[in-house]
Amino acid sequence: MPPRRFLKLLPLLIVPVVGSASRAAAPVNFNREILPILSDACFHCHGPDAATREAKLRLDERDGLFRTREGVTVVKPGDLKSSELFQRITSAHEDEVMPPPKATRKLKPAEVDLLRRWIESGAPWGGHWAYEKPRRTEPPAGHGTHPIDAFVRARLAKEKLNPAPEAGPASLLRRVTLDLTGLPPTEEELGAYLSDRTPGAYERAVDRLLASPRYGERWAWDWLDAARYADTNGFQGDPERTMWPWRDWVVNALNANLPYDRFTIEQLAGDLLPEATREQRIASGFHRNNMFNGEGGRIAEETRVENVFDRVETTAAIWMGMTFTCARCHDHKYDPIAQKDYYALFDVFNQMSENGRTAGGRSGAIAPVIDLSTPAEAESVKKAQTGIDAIAAEIEKFELTKFPRPEGKPVIDSPEAQRLPGNLPVTHARTEVKRRGLDGLLEALPHFRDTEPDPPYAKLLQRHIAAIRARDRATDAITRVMIMDQLPEPRETVILTRGNYEAKTDQKAYGAVPAMFRRGGVEPGPTSRINRLDLARWLVSAENPLAARVTVNRAWQAFFGTGFVKTAEDFGVQGEPPSHPELIDWLAAEFVASGWDLKRLHRLIVTSAAYRQSSRVGAELRERDPDNRLLARGPRHRMPSWMIRDQALALAGLVNLQMGGPSVRPYQPAGIWEEATFGKKT
Repeated sequence: MPPRRFLKLLPLLIVPVVGSASRAAAPVNFNREILPILSDACFHCHGPDAATREAKLRLDERDGLFRTREGVTVVKPGDLKSSELFQRITSAHEDEVMPPPKATRKLKPAEVDLLRRWIESGAPWGGHWAYEKPRRTEPPAGHGTHPIDAFVRARLAKEKLNPAPEAGPASLLRRVTLDLTGLPPTEEELGAYLSDRTPGAYERAVDRLLASPRYGERWAWDWLDAARYADTNGFQGDPERTMWPWRDWVVNALNANLPYDRFTIEQLAGDLLPEATREQRIASGFHRNNMFNGEGGRIAEETRVENVFDRVETTAAIWMGMTFTCARCHDHKYDPIAQKDYYALFDVFNQMSENGRTAGGRSGAIAPVIDLSTPAEAESVKKAQTGIDAIAAEIEKFELTKFPRPEGKPVIDSPEAQRLPGNLPVTHARTEVKRRGLDGLLEALPHFRDTEPDPPYAKLLQRHIAAIRARDRATDAITRVMIMDQLPEPRETVILTRGNYEAKTDQKAYGAVPAMFRRGGVEPGPTSRINRLDLARWLVSAENPLAARVTVNRAWQAFFGTGFVKTAEDFGVQGEPPSHPELIDWLAAEFVASGWDLKRLHRLIVTSAAYRQSSRVGAELRERDPDNRLLARGPRHRMPSWMIRDQALALAGLVNLQMGGPSVRPYQPAGIWEEATFGKKT
């Protein structure tokens, strides 16, 4: 704020009173009502980012919000006249009012009124709700025996709304079967359920679905989306990679109800566990699912750094619900994440052997990998190579006549070969006869088939191409899964200017959790840096207040269409506050107390009356709560595309329930991939 001159306080009568008298008298909640206003209107200039902070004033911290300097107090509890913040937001002077006239974000009268009431009531302060440890409050009494319903119905009573009746049995079974297994109930399952009139029929149906192998397949879909799973690398040429063993690990882990804390640790750092098993090393492939740029003109170090960026930001989004990407280039504008916090996590993921280079050939598997090949696969490769050697011998014999040259000399020494047009002397003639690559052959074939026809030679080249492709198919069929590893000696990590891999600063970074969660605020150093295993264990420890909340929120989102926090990957001050703050905290605490039991969490949700309600909605309720955030009716949301497909196949009797193995490809037009991949993928 610039030095104060003369402020004329606007008459408070121009600020409208919001709601009823009882509403106006209600205590103002700093976290839910005041912090979002400050975040939207003030933090851009008076927030965590030191580089853009104005007047050395920080409003996202208690010390800054209540500071007194040179006789000016930013906020003085109970005293509007002595609170500079309120004086500025109500000033009539363009050069004094805050936010300034040029700002895009303006305060609404109702927001000014909230700030007034907050200061008058003593300006109670509190840290952002998501950064505090979940508080387990007892479910409200008098609203049912199921804990979820106690919280939901207490809120409905406060809003003077009644819950909807339970959905019909057929609709309810279809809903829960789709939600827990991704498939509709069979006619036999529906008939058995409708004929079962004994108490607990619904709960028994839920238990049957949780025990189904389809459960792991259905919930793997959500996890694969979060993990950015794909069967190809995603850039030019889009080479295929074998990640389905990692996908199968996820399915099996979910079906076995592996505790979520172990599920986390093994995927982030399974390779670092003492005496890591093959399955735990496969699990570490979670962070090898990112896209990989293998284009010819790419710079290997740039690719490597971008991959580390991806791992940092994916980890932060999934286990912390935080938008770390901003801090790649500068301190976060809204949340207390410094750029050095970003590069402390960068250092954690910067210690693997991946170098940004491809392995060559058609395979998209980039080292480090784990070889899962079978004897039959190895024999297939050997047989295919024998076929290449045989046709290569025929070509060598033919070329002694076609390209005469002194004995023992390469083809390029032949005058006839040197007269070949264009790149052929280099791409074809210079290549040794036992060549393995396709590029030179693919360029030579049309020349000797069409331009200067030599049918016998063209036929040999076609056979050679076919033999190489057969070898490549056999090689690609070998199951090699990308995993994580750890360098024996740490790689140096420095902060990069604006995230540019070439713009290295002299500021070193060492692996650590974000400073806001660090005990004692101790700065990390070369002897105290943490690794991936340390980070994974911290993420699912009591020291991280976010992991359980974020996971519970994703589960709620899957069942109801929207999470308690609508911005599922942003629990920061710019994210939407939770619709049921006490319930998300209760579920998070219960989830941890249960031993991070996912199936128990899912059972708890789907056996609640809130979930079992009819989804029918009248005009009045639709007008009042169009997104069903108050939960006065059952969930009603669109199926994901994969569920639509699987439902159609199931209802048509065409669904294949075989589990595991390589992904199934949908029908595609013939030849669609050849042009996009330079003829390397058929």
